[in-house]
Amino acid sequence: MPALQIKTMIMSQLRIEVSIAGQKIALATSIEHEPLLRLACTLVDEQIQLAIAGGNRSLERATMMAALKLAGDLISLQNQNKDTSSQQSNTPNSDPNEVARLTEEFKILEEQVDTLMQSLSLPGSPRPIVP
Repeated sequence: MPALQIKTMIMSQLRIEVSIAGQKIALATSIEHEPLLRLACTLVDEQIQLAIAGGNRSLERATMMAALKLAGDLISLQNQNKDTSSQQSNTPNSDPNEVARLTEEFKILEEQVDTLMQSLSLPGSPRPIVP
């Protein structure tokens, strides 16, 4: 589980330090998105650890496999949501404000995952995983 610490608070922005796959990464987030970021970091770390346990020998490869797994899960949920939406398109349960909020949170998570992927991937040959 990644360790998170609040480093500084600047105008409703938090700077937190996370540990994913044994590497410390500093991230900035808003106060309201911090719980979601914590969950996202935990999920990413768990998926990388599963990829490592599955025999991946480099951090880059384990990270790529974790990203593919999470992307596959997301696509499945999106397809499932589309199917559910088309079956229930006339129900009043869909709150447009909630959909917009979730869409924005999803975009923020995508950006944070992209940032994490860039910070975990270095040019050159893959680094071996050191326990």
